[in-house]
Amino acid sequence: MLRCWWLAGLLLACAAAEPPLRWEPRCRQQLRHLQDGARIAARLPPRMEGRWVSTGCEVRPGPEFLTRSYLFYANRLFKAYQFYYWDPSCQEPSYSLVIKGKLRLRQASWITRGATEADYHLHKVGIVFHSQKAMREVASWINQTSSEGCSGFLPPGRTWAPGALYELLSAKSERDCTAALGFAMHELSLVRVEKHYQPLLEPQQSGSQLVEELYLGDIHTDWLERLHYRPTGYQRPMQSAVHHVHPCPACGIIYRADEHHPPILPARAEPPMQLSGSWVSTHCEVRPAVLFLTRYFIFHGNNHTWEGYYYHYSDPLCKQPTFTIYASGRYTQGVPSSKVRGGTELAFKVTQARVTPMDQLTVMMLNSSEPGSCGLTNSWSARVEQDITPTNGCLALGIKLPHTEYELFKTEHDTRDRSLLYVGERPTDGSSPDRPDKRPTSYQAPLIQCAGAPEEFSNYVSLKYLGEEDANGSEALKPLPVAFLLFIALQFLRWD
Repeated sequence: MLRCWWLAGLLLACAAAEPPLRWEPRCRQQLRHLQDGARIAARLPPRMEGRWVSTGCEVRPGPEFLTRSYLFYANRLFKAYQFYYWDPSCQEPSYSLVIKGKLRLRQASWITRGATEADYHLHKVGIVFHSQKAMREVASWINQTSSEGCSGFLPPGRTWAPGALYELLSAKSERDCTAALGFAMHELSLVRVEKHYQPLLEPQQSGSQLVEELYLGDIHTDWLERLHYRPTGYQRPMQSAVHHVHPCPACGIIYRADEHHPPILPARAEPPMQLSGSWVSTHCEVRPAVLFLTRYFIFHGNNHTWEGYYYHYSDPLCKQPTFTIYASGRYTQGVPSSKVRGGTELAFKVTQARVTPMDQLTVMMLNSSEPGSCGLTNSWSARVEQDITPTNGCLALGIKLPHTEYELFKTEHDTRDRSLLYVGERPTDGSSPDRPDKRPTSYQAPLIQCAGAPEEFSNYVSLKYLGEEDANGSEALKPLPVAFLLFIALQFLRWD
């Protein structure tokens, strides 16, 4: 009995002295993890020497399915491969491009924080066809749409010769027949290299390994604009052929490929579209027009409603918050896309939204907006949320309520069997996909599933602490009543 009261006294002392613990849902843990800027190093100017490869099949607006392998030399020359496919799994090669040129890094970007601007010059671009069908199709594009010097690029009826290399561009002869393919290397005009360490996955191993990622400029979502567009965001990063994530089955296959032997990626099962649950960004994302953000979505499959949190920042590490948008509404049953193989088409209706300004600059902007266009006039304060549904959105932030967006979704599993969700890429011009003909044909960076349908709760409860919100609106945790703790202790010790 003495031992029983001794333990009860110890519990009382711990309850009084122990600092509050934090037990967070996995989704919020992931969001906090993204804010740990110490994990990521980005040198200016970046070091690009070596080979960089895609980590999987990429989708560009159009759609175009491709993989990339770029080699940068110390003397600023580069040799790049772009392998194009008929299918979204990158198993049926169409044609390959060999691109040679020179790259010169310039100054840090004044537009996109954390990026470096660069100039490039193309020396040669060659093409190798991998089927008669691909040869006939590309030849018809070039013969119909290119300049007079390219009209006879390939005579009609020309027989496909496996392995034959045809010249599309030559700086020496001043010939350029690439426009018909929508080809440009403007992605090289905006560059960023990030380094971080990935924990070793094997149970018997400890420590971490270096991962290097190369971010190149984004591709305009409008085909007619892509030849002239100068990027302000990024496309899916490539990774160093030496320092890449593990496992990465595609990395080695793409590294060993060339224009005559395009990479054929291993077949992967396509999981059915299951949106129910919670999904969160895997890294700090960059959108064109210089938006840094992370995203957090919750889908309720039982009634087809959704909630979304968009956390905006002013820096490329997502450490300096500017404002947060919460939006909710309903979504339709998905149907397979007829335009983008492997994708699912849905329509999302946004009916409610709330905004939380996080810095004084945003507060000033919202308070100076036109009366009645964004919440209550001149009532905004930092870190105080306000409902913008009564004013039909917020004109200053480009939010209109209610409105419908026509979306493209895709789910898949990564090499560690984690569920990924790809949401359609936003129009580069900043508009909304509010018509069926503006539905995306490519994807944003993937979200990772952090909780299944029944796992995510608005208030998380631990054994010892109950969640509450502190004065700043962030989640604090308070101790359970001491009497309750003593009751639990006595229940454990009653058989003593």
